[in-house]
Amino acid sequence: MLQSDPWLRLPTGEELPGSDDTPVDNELQNFVPNNLLLILGFLWATRNDWFFAADMGVYHNTGTNPRIPIVPDGFLSLGVPRLKGGKLRKNYVVWEENDIVPILTLEVVSQTYGDEYDDKMDKYARLGVLYYVIYNPEFWQRDKHAPFEVYRLVDGVYQLQAGEPVWMPEIGLGIGRGMGIYCGLEREWLYWYDEAGNRYQSPEEQATELRNLLEQYQIRFGNLPDHP
Repeated sequence: MLQSDPWLRLPTGEELPGSDDTPVDNELQNFVPNNLLLILGFLWATRNDWFFAADMGVYHNTGTNPRIPIVPDGFLSLGVPRLKGGKLRKNYVVWEENDIVPILTLEVVSQTYGDEYDDKMDKYARLGVLYYVIYNPEFWQRDKHAPFEVYRLVDGVYQLQAGEPVWMPEIGLGIGRGMGIYCGLEREWLYWYDEAGNRYQSPEEQATELRNLLEQYQIRFGNLPDHP
């Protein structure tokens, strides 16, 4: 084997960039995964066995070159520490994460078609990602797909899941669409759900709800008394 063979030595995370530097072409590609991350951070605040990232390179050895990452708009891994060696990650290197691949990847379809339904799907299947979520609210008619689709890997092939939200028992969460508020914007977002199909609120929504309750209390009972 030649010394120049890229498979001779797998690079470390410190040697690899954080992403492929491809800019997103709409805000949803950032907002949707970041909203999911914020909610997850609130739900799993006491857990230390998960990692969720947006627009971060996932380096793996199931492709042609381990130095070329796949960069989901968002992904979730279970069974890995929140911090790696006590530090924040700049990338996700599978061979440095006990070979734990993401259990879920998310792609938000943009105006520039990015092979979400073919090439990326094949790559995630080879990698072994159990759930693949595609959110396509703007261009689903162009792409001849539904606005929201969740696929589960079965015997190496992705199968489209029925219903919404889609419950994912291996994660202990469902995922689906819902009207809500993120960054002060009220519109349709993706949310996590419980097994009964109830949507989890974002921290922003919970803060708004508490603020409204406080205002109602003050209207009814006056200002809160000062602490002694």
